[in-house]
Amino acid sequence: MNAQFKKGVLELIVLESVRKRDMYGYELVAEVSKVVDVNEGTIYPLLKRLTNEHYFETYLRESTEGPSRKYYHLTAAGILYRDALETEWDLFQQQVNRFLKEQRA
Repeated sequence: MNAQFKKGVLELIVLESVRKRDMYGYELVAEVSKVVDVNEGTIYPLLKRLTNEHYFETYLRESTEGPSRKYYHLTAAGILYRDALETEWDLFQQQVNRFLKEQRA
């Protein structure tokens, strides 16, 4: 997949993944990787930025498989931001698809 396409939609995919349920970082990398190929080095800086912008809250939860894990929870501001991104994405897709269809005619 084109790296610029991926970069443009990654925030929306991350926000939507956490909207469904709270997730910890590695779990989120695995979830996002089902849609676009990403690694931890891409996701963790994005999580940090979205947390700093108050779209996520974090908390620690004990793990039976090692140290406590940091979970990400979508805030009310995060939900609004996710919804706005989805609206923008839908409009963008429609405009690009309309353009491509017109060019083929």
